[in-house]
Amino acid sequence: MDTPKHLFTDLLQSAALEGLRGDSSQLQDSQSPTLAELAECLFFSPSDGRIWLNDQRMLLLHSSSYGALRREVIDSLGLEQARGLFTRTGYLSGARDARLIRTRWPDADAASVFFAGTRLHTLEGMTKVEPLHFQFDADTGFYDGEFLWHHSCEADEHIAAYGIGQDPVCWTELGYAIGYVSGLFGRLVIFREVECRGMGHPVCRVIGKTAEQWGDVDADLRYLSAGSVPRAEPSQAVSLRAEPPVSGTQQPIGASAAFNAATHALRRVAPTPATVLISGESGVGKELFARELHRQSPRHAGPFIALNCAAIPENLIEAELFGVERGAFTGATHSRAGRFERAHGGTLFLDEIACLSLPGQGKLLRALQEREVERVGGSQPIRVDVRVVAATNVDLREAVKAGDFREDLFYRLNVYPIGLPPLRERRDDIPLLVNAFLQRYCQDYGRTPVGLTMRALKALLLYDFPGNVRELQNLVERGLIASDEGRPIDLLHLFHNEPLPPQLYSVGIDGNLAPERGPSQPATPILLDSLRELNAPLDLEQLEQRLLEEALQVSKGNLAAAGRLLGLSRAQFAYRLKKHKP
Repeated sequence: MDTPKHLFTDLLQSAALEGLRGDSSQLQDSQSPTLAELAECLFFSPSDGRIWLNDQRMLLLHSSSYGALRREVIDSLGLEQARGLFTRTGYLSGARDARLIRTRWPDADAASVFFAGTRLHTLEGMTKVEPLHFQFDADTGFYDGEFLWHHSCEADEHIAAYGIGQDPVCWTELGYAIGYVSGLFGRLVIFREVECRGMGHPVCRVIGKTAEQWGDVDADLRYLSAGSVPRAEPSQAVSLRAEPPVSGTQQPIGASAAFNAATHALRRVAPTPATVLISGESGVGKELFARELHRQSPRHAGPFIALNCAAIPENLIEAELFGVERGAFTGATHSRAGRFERAHGGTLFLDEIACLSLPGQGKLLRALQEREVERVGGSQPIRVDVRVVAATNVDLREAVKAGDFREDLFYRLNVYPIGLPPLRERRDDIPLLVNAFLQRYCQDYGRTPVGLTMRALKALLLYDFPGNVRELQNLVERGLIASDEGRPIDLLHLFHNEPLPPQLYSVGIDGNLAPERGPSQPATPILLDSLRELNAPLDLEQLEQRLLEEALQVSKGNLAAAGRLLGLSRAQFAYRLKKHKP
């Protein structure tokens, strides 16, 4: 279906960079963002199986696997639909990277910002981009660029599957170029592949111009449309530069699979009157989810009453839940409604329900069964219409087995359970949460929003967060207080006298992974200092022999395991061990 050009206007307005003019001939390799700076944004977290490009999760995928997927899509959908699918996928990736560059380097020279796209495209492994020339002027709406694509992964895989054809095949890469440049330029810039290795040319060559300069771009737009215009800014994309806060109550924030599963369960049960049991570690946001459940329910106009069962003494829990009649006990000088009565027509949230005593559990069970309560010292039952949402940070099934929680109350509460994952299982949500907390505290403290350094962001993405979302919130608030006005929050602002997260692994300019060290963490020669404490001369041969023997002892004679301890193969270890034997 043909897509009118004007449909892309709204898509590009938010990304417009006013007054841009540039020429690739004026570009210096040292201008930011450099290749080294871009490579710093790509880092690995081997301990939890994630790769990050700034705040976006990436995948390291076999090229042959990508080729197999591409072939199956083509065979299933046909060339035209498959081309549209891969073009739109590339478009969204390019738009994401454009946002990354705008966020991380907001003051960079315009030509450098455009040139960064060629470097990012190369860094991500799809192709090596060689700019021949590009010129642009946002005021007049002029863009003209020509590029060579070397070693295109997409062309390689297409040739392997189908051989040489008569049409260009680098669809994902074309979509990436359109998404990236359009997202920065503020106008729709269309790229066309005029030469392609999939057509037998020695190298792929592409030309980019604005839609107005090309004239008829209906065929190009057809591949960018899937029934609706693709959005350059997906809802889960996040900028670490704080934006104006959104008015209204706080709502759960996240886009990870674990978070989406919990919110999907919440949306299913919200319209019903069912009792809900929310479980999760301390600090995951159980009360926030309970409030969101109330907000989405038909009872949203009624009250939301919360009670932390762990904070109420055992002798007062009945009075708090059910109310007190005047004169019921010493000090009861007037009648008072309990939480059930106050929540009439709305929702009652009982946090840390496992802390209720067994007698208190029995009285709560009766209230849930009979839908009525009786005040302490009263004689008349009071009908209540309340939806109960309970929360716990312990396994209630285990508490039932241990005799600490009534089994009948458990089944009464466990009508619709929702489990909230800890933050370490939804790391993809950390950038969104950081952004939200920065917005809030910058407004509260009257601070200028700046964001986090790359080192600080990497540390948060690798940290295990024993205190979950609450701990992240505290870290952001602490970092904002400790940092200087107008300066980004760095690692030392977040972690004062606390253990730092595991080592960060980033890609160096030589293409190798290496652990990073902050400027305040110089390498310490621990082994050398330990040897010096022995007050003995350092003999490298004896030291190597001792290391080999100890590694062999620790691994109980297993040469391969001993070699791994020292970073050697089995053959290398055996060779060195033999060298030291008489």
